[in-house]
Amino acid sequence: MSEPFDCDSCKESLYGRKYIQVDDVPHCVPCYDRLYANTCQECKELIEHNTRELYYEDRHYHEHCFRCSHCNHSLADKPFTCQEDALVCNDCYCNEFSSKCVACGKIVMPGSKQLEYGGCAWHEECFVCCGCEQPIGAQSFIPDKGEYYCVPCYKGRFAPHCSHCKEILVQGGVTYRDEPWHKECFLCTGCKVQLAGQPFTTQGEDPYCVKCFSNLYAQKCSACDKPITGFGEGKYVSFEERQWHQPCFKCSECSVSLVGAGFFPDGTKILCKTVCEQTFV
Repeated sequence: MSEPFDCDSCKESLYGRKYIQVDDVPHCVPCYDRLYANTCQECKELIEHNTRELYYEDRHYHEHCFRCSHCNHSLADKPFTCQEDALVCNDCYCNEFSSKCVACGKIVMPGSKQLEYGGCAWHEECFVCCGCEQPIGAQSFIPDKGEYYCVPCYKGRFAPHCSHCKEILVQGGVTYRDEPWHKECFLCTGCKVQLAGQPFTTQGEDPYCVKCFSNLYAQKCSACDKPITGFGEGKYVSFEERQWHQPCFKCSECSVSLVGAGFFPDGTKILCKTVCEQTFV
């Protein structure tokens, strides 16, 4: 009489039946599946011993249940990702979550080189200069009305040229008579000092600093003999062929201001009404 050979769980004989050992302990197939088989994350059924099992992050699946939650295609042996606990194939993920290249309209695949600017994305090879049509890559570029240029092309096409030296103005500069100038090129015609950021005036087409213009062209005050420039104490009084700064337009005798008041000329002098009455009565 043979020794008993039974399932450790249900105690039924295993003679002539398929069995599975766990730690040298025999189990019939139904008991093994009930005790040791994993539950499929998708269908919640047991994954039987003779079924191919797939797992991802401690979750187990039947092979036919391991599918993309969007297109339902099998994910076995294919790249995928997980979005909010849902499995998504690479194609569906790219269509839904990846950026599209604004140049070619194709998806910018995760992990591939891309360039982003102003909320838009490009494949690295699609981000090209609108001038020379060469890839810009990591170089500096200049946007202009929805187009993008490498710095050399932009300078050649759009950058203004200095009215004096005819070279390109990369940044800054000043405008004089509606023409651009480098700051270092915009100089006083007389002393050659830079005029950018300080008061200046013109004589004909030529710009002058205040000092040079005053020395060369300004009228002289009949009282103090200093130039009347139009800057600072710029208001002046003119009578016949003589001019005065307003603060200098005073009675030659009593020094009272004559601005807005009556006065009388007396040779090179100007007199207020009071002095005149006292002098000629």
